[in-house]
Amino acid sequence: MGGAGNSGGCRQLRDFLKQGESKSARCDELKSLITKGCSKAKIENPRGSISIDKDKPVTNRKKDVAEKLKPDQITQIQPQKLSLNLRSGEAQTFKLKFKRAEDYPIDLYYLMDLSFSMKDDLENVKNLGTDLMREMQEITSDFKIGFGSFVEKTVMPYISTTPARLLNPCTSNENCTSPFSYKNVLKLTENGQQFNSLVSKQQISGNLDSPEGGFDAIMQVAVCGDAIGWRNVTRLLVFSTDAGFHFAGDGKLGGIVLPNDGKCHLENNMYTMSHYYDYPSIAHLVQKLSDNNIQTIFAVTEEFQPVYKELKNLIPKSAVGTLSSNSSNVIKLIIDSYNSLSSEVILENNKVPEGVSIKYKSICKNGVVGTGENGRKCSNISIGDEVSFDITIESQKCPSQGKSETIRIKPLGFNEDVEIVLNFICECECSKGGEPLSKICHNGNGTFECGACRCNEGRIGRLCECSTDEVRTDDLDGNCRKDNGTDICSNNGDCVCGTCECKKRENPEERYSGKFCDCDNFNCDRSNNKLCGGHGRCECRVCICDANYTGSACDCSLDTSTCLAANKQICNGRGTCECGVCKCTNPKFQGPTCEICPTCPGVCAEHKECVQCRAFETGEKKDTCQRDCSYFNLIRVKDRDKLPQPADQSYPLSHCKERDANDCWFYYTYAVRNDTMREVYVVETLECPAGPDIIPIVAGVVAGIVLIGLALLLIWKLLMIIHDRREFAKFEKEKMNAKWDTGENPIYKSAVTTVVNPKYEGK
Repeated sequence: MGGAGNSGGCRQLRDFLKQGESKSARCDELKSLITKGCSKAKIENPRGSISIDKDKPVTNRKKDVAEKLKPDQITQIQPQKLSLNLRSGEAQTFKLKFKRAEDYPIDLYYLMDLSFSMKDDLENVKNLGTDLMREMQEITSDFKIGFGSFVEKTVMPYISTTPARLLNPCTSNENCTSPFSYKNVLKLTENGQQFNSLVSKQQISGNLDSPEGGFDAIMQVAVCGDAIGWRNVTRLLVFSTDAGFHFAGDGKLGGIVLPNDGKCHLENNMYTMSHYYDYPSIAHLVQKLSDNNIQTIFAVTEEFQPVYKELKNLIPKSAVGTLSSNSSNVIKLIIDSYNSLSSEVILENNKVPEGVSIKYKSICKNGVVGTGENGRKCSNISIGDEVSFDITIESQKCPSQGKSETIRIKPLGFNEDVEIVLNFICECECSKGGEPLSKICHNGNGTFECGACRCNEGRIGRLCECSTDEVRTDDLDGNCRKDNGTDICSNNGDCVCGTCECKKRENPEERYSGKFCDCDNFNCDRSNNKLCGGHGRCECRVCICDANYTGSACDCSLDTSTCLAANKQICNGRGTCECGVCKCTNPKFQGPTCEICPTCPGVCAEHKECVQCRAFETGEKKDTCQRDCSYFNLIRVKDRDKLPQPADQSYPLSHCKERDANDCWFYYTYAVRNDTMREVYVVETLECPAGPDIIPIVAGVVAGIVLIGLALLLIWKLLMIIHDRREFAKFEKEKMNAKWDTGENPIYKSAVTTVVNPKYEGK
């Protein structure tokens, strides 16, 4: 039995089903079952439930306490096992607690690149064991450390395969060890001195290309748990290098095409299949690291930080630290990265069954709530902090086998998980207590369960009254044709033992019914794209409307509240209310309540003359004011602020501003109180425009004339000066161009006679 929590099954006797209805009609919404006549006592509505099978409280452990617990005695997640009974469409939610335990054991494996460029780094790592042991005492009293190294695949073109280079791959006079892919130098141990001693004996090797074969080494560290010595505690893998990495597909350069198989291939602590299997892919590494709860710390030099930060984004629960050129800061890098990793918890689950969904909601430190993808994690968790997660699991359908399923939820990087057993409610309880060979089912030809017969093999019919071997199909089909037609069960059902059993629709809300399956509840008239307008139910293709609705599609409302005008009259007294909409009978009026009249004079213009004559004794009606304008009550106020405002009144109110024959404005309001009493509030003083001031006008005109005259004189004077200068310039030019005759007059005699004294000596 499927359906959400508001549906159930009716186990009432066989008379519950109507003609044409199949046994599946017994499953329906509770309201529909009661409407069909099933008593509440006969309705089965099984609900989902949660039971906690293992609920060991989280450990409150302190480092300074003498008692030392084993790793399997420490609990950081609660509860540990649950059973969920899931009904389709009904979600179940439970709370998961996580508390970061103090003094939790740590396993740290240091995986180092021993290519030639890491020579100075090896010197600084030789004392790492005891130094790191001492620093880690501040975090945990149970710490183990191991060491491994890697170089590259031992085939061309990654290394030189000449005999001399295989013995010593380094150039000049350097003494290097033979190249290798991965070597497990020291399995996890509590002896820091042993770590120092073995690391001190290591020698640098070399290879040809820049990227290294570190992924091969990481894969072996992850899957060779026994050889490494991993415990079920916090597992840290420190990957130290100053170069990039090869990954899946690069092996083709060396003729290696077989994908990495993700299995352990260590012999005498050496990886022996580097020449046979390709490098693992990043996704493959992510899977194996997650499966083995290993948190990775990439200790790389500044040059390769961008590359490994991108790799970190692909590997959950990993960190990247900047390694100095000689690895002198490696201890600080490890501790900082560990604190960063351990301060964040991220939940993950294995593959859920088809049709099952899981949602997370985190309640983190300081009450911070996360949903969606953020609902899986909490950050900034200190030792001893407790956070919780609300986990909701919902099944949308029953699995095909109906068997129980198990899913696991675990925090990434931790060895603990939560086991969740999913049991699916797919049948009613009444199906378990059926009556075999019941007399109700045609003298024992079936099992009577849940109010219906489940026929034995070879029997058919609602009461198992027919045998598939004894009846003729043609005879039975004749009882399933309406009006002797050709269609069996109106093509909407199957003829079973001379009785129509109507087909089921994909939408469980849609059903065929009737003796010949000629009725349905989904082919009625629609309004606004809703069946029966959303205000009725469809029975045999006819809408049965709810109260206050009528029409073939139940789209006609009998409620008149939508037709009320502002004066509380239906359609303003100028129309009729049909299906909740006004039909205006007066063609002048329109609008949803027949209150708009574009061709009618406005309220203000309509009452202007009467207000004018009663308030100021002016206007066209001043002589007939008593007779024509006594239909309202007039109240005078001193100024416009004293006029009533629409927001302060419970009745319609109009503000008016009109002008009289003298161009004076007057203000008033018009209102109808209680549908009969009309009130006019008017400002008792007119607003008239002030008369012109003559003196400034005359002075301005005179000043203007004088200024214009002066301007004209100045213009005339300027023109004359320009004219004179032009004439003088013209005269000067003509004077310069004139040519005069300079010859002497032949008849001219000078009036002066010069006599020379011969005796004059010039003294």
